[in-house]
Amino acid sequence: MKVPITGKECPYFYGDYHRGRHHEECRLIVDSNPPWEIKHCKTCPVPDIVKANTCPHMILSGEIKSGFLGIGQKVKISAYCTKSHQVVEDPYVGCSECHPILNQFTELPE
Repeated sequence: MKVPITGKECPYFYGDYHRGRHHEECRLIVDSNPPWEIKHCKTCPVPDIVKANTCPHMILSGEIKSGFLGIGQKVKISAYCTKSHQVVEDPYVGCSECHPILNQFTELPE
């Protein structure tokens, strides 16, 4: 569903506007302290991650982190690969096990 504040497609955003309702939620960030608000979608990297990496084995999880002294909040995303059973360092690229051809382009020949 498209996020109204950014216009980007996000698979975890849900908005119910049928017959005057106004219910919005993020299904990725369920229980978080501070709670999720629509303003967090402005800086959320999930739409860009999903666009860059469509690996079916990668599971995203997210939380909202407060900045220094509680000033400023941002969404922090972590990823896990169910095929290689390891934490994914860069969710935009994915793990090296699911897409081994990527290593051919990133490693320099000797």
